[in-house]
Amino acid sequence: MMAPLAGRTALVTGAASGIGAAIAEAFAAAGARLCLVDRAEGDGLQTIHDRCAAYGNAVLSVRADVSVEADVTHMFAVTAEQLGTVDVLVNNAGILTECRVADMSTALFDEMIAVNLRSVFLCCHAALPGMLELGFGRIINIASQVGQKGGSGLAHYSAAKAGVIGFTRSLAREVSALGITANCIAPGPIITPLGGDLSEEWTRPLLAGLPLGRFGQPEEVAPTAVLLASDPGGNLYTGQTLGPNSGDVMV
Repeated sequence: MMAPLAGRTALVTGAASGIGAAIAEAFAAAGARLCLVDRAEGDGLQTIHDRCAAYGNAVLSVRADVSVEADVTHMFAVTAEQLGTVDVLVNNAGILTECRVADMSTALFDEMIAVNLRSVFLCCHAALPGMLELGFGRIINIASQVGQKGGSGLAHYSAAKAGVIGFTRSLAREVSALGITANCIAPGPIITPLGGDLSEEWTRPLLAGLPLGRFGQPEEVAPTAVLLASDPGGNLYTGQTLGPNSGDVMV
C-alpha cells in the first residue's frame, strides 16, 4: 500500500519538540517530503531532522521565527526551491506563559498574539498562492482546548488559540471550493516542554477533572494530523476543530 502522504511536501512549524516533532515524524513515516521549522537554539531541530530523514524521504530544516514576515517568506522560498510547493502546512509553533490579566503587560499579550496567531496568518498567506496554483492544499492549525473553554491565568493564550479557530473556519469558507481544506487540532493537556511551564496549581485540578484521567502524549496527537493531511481520510473535513483532549472539551 502506498504511504498516505507520498509525493506531498509538508511544512511543519515548531518542529523541534513536542507535538510538532511528533507530527513531523508521523508525516515522514507516511512518506512526505518535509521542511522542519523552529526558532529554538540547541540540538532539537537536528535531532528530529535525523529521525525523519531515516525514513528515506527528503528533509529540510530551517531556523526561523514565524512571527516575522521576512523569515516566513524566506522559509517558503527555500522549501519551494529544494522540495517543491508546500501542499501540506502545519502551523504548530507557539509559546505558553501563565499570567493573570491584572498582572499582564501589554508586551506579554502582544508577544503571545504574534507567535501564536499572527504566525498562522503569515504562514497561510505565504502558502496559499502555491496551493491555489496546484488546486490542492491541506492546512492544519494547532489550537488548544483552552481556545474553546478558556483558562484562568491563560487569557492571552486562550485568546490567541480562539483566534486560530475563528481564522481557520473563515479560511475554510474562502478556499475549500478551490481544493484546499483548513482545519484545527485543539489538543487538551499534552505532556510537552511547552506545558511544563504551567504551575501545579493549574495542572492539578485539570488532571482531576479529565474523563480519561490522564494527560496525553504528543505521539497520540500526530495521527489526527496524518488523517487531515491524507486522502481519503481528510477529504471531508474542513473548518473543523478536532479535539484529542482526554475529554476535557466535548463538542
